[in-house]
Amino acid sequence: MNVVRVRQARCAALGFGPGPIDGAVGPRTRAAHAAAIEAQRAKGLPFQHPTGITRIHWHWTAGGHEPNATDLRSYHALISGDGKIRWPVDPTASRSHTLNANGGAIGLSICAMSRAVERPFSWGKAPITPAQVAALARETARLCSTYDIPVSRWSTLSHAEIQPTLGVTQKNKWDITVLPGMSAPADPVTVGDRLRDLVARELSVLT
Repeated sequence: MNVVRVRQARCAALGFGPGPIDGAVGPRTRAAHAAAIEAQRAKGLPFQHPTGITRIHWHWTAGGHEPNATDLRSYHALISGDGKIRWPVDPTASRSHTLNANGGAIGLSICAMSRAVERPFSWGKAPITPAQVAALARETARLCSTYDIPVSRWSTLSHAEIQPTLGVTQKNKWDITVLPGMSAPADPVTVGDRLRDLVARELSVLT
């Protein structure tokens, strides 16, 4: 993502609509940016965290319930089938988890969905577990608290939401569009909203 698109997504996440997330600087983007800066300043905070981290992207590995060598090179954090979280690198390290949208984003991935099929739907050999969903929500909440990331469609979102929400073309990614208890994938933003609700509940416990 170019710096303007990242800024637009941050403004939207903070509640200041920049217009379309399109990477173009226009009057709405400039006004939203100025308003967001002022609102953050009033809280004694910078526009974004000094690390530059502004978003968390949720993924699945399309592998088994334990990370393999490729997974460890691709994501910042991985959640095994039993819900344990592994951080092979620091959150600020460079990782290629989301096509053309890695900048400012932590890649948090569930180890699951080996040989899963979207249509006709099959969970494959390593379905997502409830423990993984719970861990994803808890870890996202912790990261939101650490890096001043609002829980929003523009800042805590699945790989499947990147294209419809941030306007960055992806290669038919459908993670995460199905959760335990669902019989088939659903609209990515609707499923993302379910995950964001879980994160918000976890965040309320932390604050």
